[in-house]
Amino acid sequence: MQAAPERSAVPGHGRTPSSGASRPDRNAGVVAMVGSGVSNQVGAAIGSLAFPVIGPAGVVAVRQYVAAIALMSLSRPRLSVFTWRQWWPVLLLGLAFGSMNLSLYSAIDHIGLGLAVTLEFLGPLSIALAASRRRIDACCALIAAAGVVTLMRPQPSTDYLGMGLGLLAAVCWASYILLNRTVGRRVPGAQGSAAAAALSGLVFLPVGIILVLRQPPTTGAVSYAVAAGVLSSAVPYLADLFSLRRVPAQAFGLFMSINPVLAAVTGWIVLGQQLGWSESAGIGAIVAANTLSIVTSRR
Repeated sequence: MQAAPERSAVPGHGRTPSSGASRPDRNAGVVAMVGSGVSNQVGAAIGSLAFPVIGPAGVVAVRQYVAAIALMSLSRPRLSVFTWRQWWPVLLLGLAFGSMNLSLYSAIDHIGLGLAVTLEFLGPLSIALAASRRRIDACCALIAAAGVVTLMRPQPSTDYLGMGLGLLAAVCWASYILLNRTVGRRVPGAQGSAAAAALSGLVFLPVGIILVLRQPPTTGAVSYAVAAGVLSSAVPYLADLFSLRRVPAQAFGLFMSINPVLAAVTGWIVLGQQLGWSESAGIGAIVAANTLSIVTSRR
């Protein structure tokens, strides 16, 4: 979902725009927010075009390299002064970052973009609902659970491995959010996220070497993978930083909640992936649960 370092918080929680933002600033923020969501899903769709040549692992490896280069260039973390208290959550964050993207792209390879992103979105949604004690959020949890049951109900065409990978991506995204909070408290600015991205890129370096030695990738496949890294990591990260200073946190969270719908539409337009009524209903239930939770929230 969505989403990498750019997806570092629970949708609609803990984000506050700068005070006194003018209407042009808010409009610019909305445009950036929309661009971020579209870029993220289009990047994932384009990256999947390289699966037949380098596989999901190869695409994720290139994406991790791009994310590491972009974040290291922007943040320039002072790694030599990190203490162990700062390093251990950064190490875990890098592991969660790589695992999240690998499980998501593997799920996309099995069940398509729309379903994979929807299942991954359960990660931040679960954290948001678990942190609440409101009855309405208990109802939202039931709605989301009904959506999951609808998506995963047994039928001849059900790809349980793909579904499991999507749920693993959700767990990794939830872990990424919690670890990002810890890193944010212990490491100044975006230095922690940049260091985690660099570590994740190093972990995937052997993957890239093995792929090149086994079967030299085509120029087209590498181009697709690089495009996925730029569109799904670098562009959303910068766009989210821009928009979060100009639009209310609730508006940002509401837009994030429709990312599964964006993914389904993108998968249909770019990849020709069709969804049945049951899959559409499941996606709608999960999106509705998050939207209802945010709309009724006091923050």
